[in-house]
Amino acid sequence: MDRDWGAKTGGGGVASGDHTNIARRERLRQLALDTIDLEKDPYLMRNHLGSYECKLCLTLHNNEGNYLAHTQGRRHQSNLARRAAREARNAPVTAPTVKRIQPRKTVKIGRPGYRIVKQKDPSTKQLSLLFNVEYPEIVEGLQPRYRFMSAYEQRKEAPDKDWQYLLFAAEPYETIAFKIPNWEVDKDQGKFFNQWDKDKLVFTLQLFFKSKQQREEAKAKAATLSKQAQINAGITEPSQETADGQALQAPQGSYNPFTGIAPM
Repeated sequence: MDRDWGAKTGGGGVASGDHTNIARRERLRQLALDTIDLEKDPYLMRNHLGSYECKLCLTLHNNEGNYLAHTQGRRHQSNLARRAAREARNAPVTAPTVKRIQPRKTVKIGRPGYRIVKQKDPSTKQLSLLFNVEYPEIVEGLQPRYRFMSAYEQRKEAPDKDWQYLLFAAEPYETIAFKIPNWEVDKDQGKFFNQWDKDKLVFTLQLFFKSKQQREEAKAKAATLSKQAQINAGITEPSQETADGQALQAPQGSYNPFTGIAPM
């Protein structure tokens, strides 16, 4: 058996770099043979000469151990990473699946009882509505909900921009809606209030509409801002005039918006 120059037979001389690499590859080969199933390797191919080929790196190997040592090398691992990056880049982008929320199916028991009180604040001249809706058979643990609906969202009547709807809902009762004027609701502190009385099972909501003066001031402010924006953008709007040169005026008239209030 050949031995390195200067090392005694049977002595524990220092192994050279080549011997260290050979021993490391042999250990990796033995470990790979014990843990890796070559039948499941998609890149291993045995040719008609009995040799083994790596379809990824296009290399030829004499035996399985030599191929396994190749799979642990830098070249094979680099090609694996490059192929994985290319497949990830070319993979089609699929939209994330959105979980659909199934609506709760509850047997309705009818409409709840309600009471409406119309009020007017003598100091601010603001009109107010107070709603009391009774839910004696409400599902335990639930609280009534409400929301405002535009006239163009509902399908019960022809849309009218002068009106909006206030909806109340709670299981197992049917949803009820009230037709109210399409005026801006005052959300300042003390002007908008709602409460759920768990003892009496009554939902209370009170709202104040902004007064006519407040609405006119808001409209004038919006018109001023719009005109200023047009001036800044270099856009001028021609005034509407009749053939006699008189400005068009809207017909004068008044109506009581609270006369049509009723549940849908």
